[in-house]
Amino acid sequence: MSPIEVFTAMVVVLLALIVLRAPIALAMGLVGAAGYILQAGWPPLSAYLKTAMVDKFVSYDLAVVPLFILMGQIAMRTGMSRAIFSASNAWLGHHRGGLAMASVAGCAAFGSICGSSIATASTMAQVALPEMRRHGYSGALSAGSLAAGGTLGILIPPSIVLIIYALLTEQNIVKLFLAATVPGLMAVVGFVLAIAVYVRVFPGEAAASERMPYAARFRSLLDVWHVVLVFVGVLGGIYAGFFTPAQGAAVGVVMVAAVGFLLRTLTARNLFDCIIETAATSAMIFAIIFGADLFNVALALTRIPTLAAGWLQAAEISPMLVLIVLIGFYLVMGCIMDSLSMILLTVPVLFPAFMGLDFGMTELHQAMWFGIITLIVVELGMITPPVGLNLFVISALAPEIKTHEVFRGAVPFILAEFLRIALVVMVPATTYWLVDLVMP
Repeated sequence: MSPIEVFTAMVVVLLALIVLRAPIALAMGLVGAAGYILQAGWPPLSAYLKTAMVDKFVSYDLAVVPLFILMGQIAMRTGMSRAIFSASNAWLGHHRGGLAMASVAGCAAFGSICGSSIATASTMAQVALPEMRRHGYSGALSAGSLAAGGTLGILIPPSIVLIIYALLTEQNIVKLFLAATVPGLMAVVGFVLAIAVYVRVFPGEAAASERMPYAARFRSLLDVWHVVLVFVGVLGGIYAGFFTPAQGAAVGVVMVAAVGFLLRTLTARNLFDCIIETAATSAMIFAIIFGADLFNVALALTRIPTLAAGWLQAAEISPMLVLIVLIGFYLVMGCIMDSLSMILLTVPVLFPAFMGLDFGMTELHQAMWFGIITLIVVELGMITPPVGLNLFVISALAPEIKTHEVFRGAVPFILAEFLRIALVVMVPATTYWLVDLVMP
């Protein structure tokens, strides 16, 4: 078979397996192995497999992944989510749609110590959904705000997906965390404004809670001292250069566990469960990493990605047009794949081609810009019907909310995300000016 035929067959078979709901790690690994054998034969593949897994997973940088996962798992069991939601509600609940706004703010705060979109959505939903039901919020607004708020977990630092992007593209993790901060805050503001507009158009779908006195509001901030402590201790220490991201993740685990034991919300049994969950999640992530690596190595043997990058540079196509096409591609892929798999599968192929385009900025700025745009679009895929993962997480936690209501509730947040994508594309400095300010 010619390289083009092998490339086409690999892509088509992989997409077919994904549509058939085959495990993504297995699908990428099997297709990658088949593509490798077709081009180089079994002995080279055998030789590659003997060393590839060890070489891939002895990396010190990968230690940050299970550590941040463990930190998030412990945070889920220490009652932090309830304290965060209560504080957010104290300041925002008196507005019409305030509980939904508080849910978004709570998701942003919890995402800053969790790093996972699905974990953020599911944890905050368990706290916020009963309150919104009690106050007569519609199922659409309740589900939509929590599903959208959960996506903040993969953009607000620390983010597991952002860490994987940094490792794939050999970028500085700390700088990428800083680069994600402003777009992450833009998402929070955009979601809150989307709720404000929604409840003005449909006033019957939300109500305002009782306004709390300022004394009670400030008291609620005291209840989230542990969240502030962990956030400042981990990210502040990383940004200040006191420790590396991996060391910061380890410090975060110790801090969150210490808070849990101090408040007596974490038991030895819970801690053991956290470790088991972390091991299972890490194994899943590493399996996907290895499957994607094998698939991408087989693609590289076809030389099609390299030839495509060269063709783009020689064809004099507008770089902005290429970027728009890439955004459209990610939007479509986001409807059928989870965020981590999509990043692992596409970034090794598309990143070199993108970096070969001239956008009139430095290589570092362009790499950060592409990374943040990619994460925003991946984030959007998690709330885009029909396969937005966060929508199904909320639907599973609230089976009384019909699926079409969940989908309808996501619409205003999808529109807000499109506006944010447009803003970040038109003003690239939103992704790197903070990096230049803090780490010139």
